[in-house]
Amino acid sequence: MEDFTGETVKPRKKKGCLFYFAIFIGVGAILALFSPDPKLEKQPDESKDEEAGEIPSGVEYVPVDTNETVSLEAALEELNSLIGLASVKEEVKKFVKFVQVSKEREKAGLKTADLSYHMVFTGNPGTGKTTVARIMAKIYRALGVVEKGHLVETDRGGLIGEYVGQTAVKTGKVIDLAMDGVLFIDEAYAITEGGDSGYGKECVATLLKRMEDNRDRLVVIVAGYTDEMKEFIDTNPGLASRFNRYIEFPDYTYKELADIYRSQAKKNEYVLSADVERWLDAYIAVRTKERDKHFGNGRWVRNEFEKALERHAMRIAEVEHPTKEQLMTLIMSDVGIKLKNPDESDED
Repeated sequence: MEDFTGETVKPRKKKGCLFYFAIFIGVGAILALFSPDPKLEKQPDESKDEEAGEIPSGVEYVPVDTNETVSLEAALEELNSLIGLASVKEEVKKFVKFVQVSKEREKAGLKTADLSYHMVFTGNPGTGKTTVARIMAKIYRALGVVEKGHLVETDRGGLIGEYVGQTAVKTGKVIDLAMDGVLFIDEAYAITEGGDSGYGKECVATLLKRMEDNRDRLVVIVAGYTDEMKEFIDTNPGLASRFNRYIEFPDYTYKELADIYRSQAKKNEYVLSADVERWLDAYIAVRTKERDKHFGNGRWVRNEFEKALERHAMRIAEVEHPTKEQLMTLIMSDVGIKLKNPDESDED
């Protein structure tokens, strides 16, 4: 056999199967060396409770350590530590005593009233409804009302589907997640808003059926504006019969709002200057004099505090070597307090 140069070329020997098999094994080894371990590719999301499974969008799962003993005293102490809310605390204490006595009567073999543990929290935004709902989950568990005591928080977006027939499935999944714990539905009135909504009716019907079928394993707390929640409960006789315990959350006074501001500072390792301490109550009283039902209460305070931190950061950024005290101290200009008579403040 000749090539194009005219020289004789010896024919190449055909490579055997063992040769190609060796190459195949070698390539496989290289790929295995550089490929990520499939066990490491999908790490579990630590933000989710092991028993929670997949968390649907629009839903927040607040887990609980089922191995930890929940103390009723500790839960009530946490409630009492909240700023303001005196009437709310009193209503919760009444409820706790009522449940305790009912449990004792049951142990004694006496007849007990058919208790409804479901609640309606009414009031304006930022008045602590979500915070108290989380504490109530601990109280329910301590009283033996629910086994786990976790809380599942959602709103209309987490319950209503996009298409007909989807809402029942979506609502059912959220309820499944809340079993043996507490389901907290914020702004629940929005479920039935928008006229004769079939989606809202489907959600309510699913919720009511599951509340009845799982009365020993599920507690539901709904929350929202006072008037709107009354209208929501009145949309269905089943809601009215199951939700007969209302707790009204009042707006915070200006002094309570000032105390919340101080607690935010302490929590985030900031201190208020002497002048800020002196004028903070009066400043918040003026800022919150005109309110409507959309006033944010505690949320308003948190927003104002975050603005103060931004001003503080801009000011301290101009200091070449700030001290620890400067890094921690919020002054009048940071908080936004301006006096008509600057001489009443010791700050520049």
